[in-house]
Amino acid sequence: MRIKEHPILNFEKGRKVKFYYNGQELEGYEGETIAAALHANGIRGMRESIRMHRPRGLFCNIGNCSSCLMIVNGKPNTRVCVEKLKEGMVVETQRGKGELK
Repeated sequence: MRIKEHPILNFEKGRKVKFYYNGQELEGYEGETIAAALHANGIRGMRESIRMHRPRGLFCNIGNCSSCLMIVNGKPNTRVCVEKLKEGMVVETQRGKGELK
């Protein structure tokens, strides 16, 4: 599920790290975006829409929209398309507006 070669871009991988998504341990590469790591692990839905509760996935992938808002290390409304992955991060699906706990 990961792009390995590209005619223009060069993908440099960081070290392999473990992180947690909704309680499940997954692996990704340090420094890649959380969204890229989730996508590589087969996860397409990032959040639910506020009114209709429909799944939302990546849309702009540059931090301008709100389709990828998730809870990261307890902080809601994190744009995972631009947030870099680090060892041990806890990522959770956000439902609704993302209330602080």
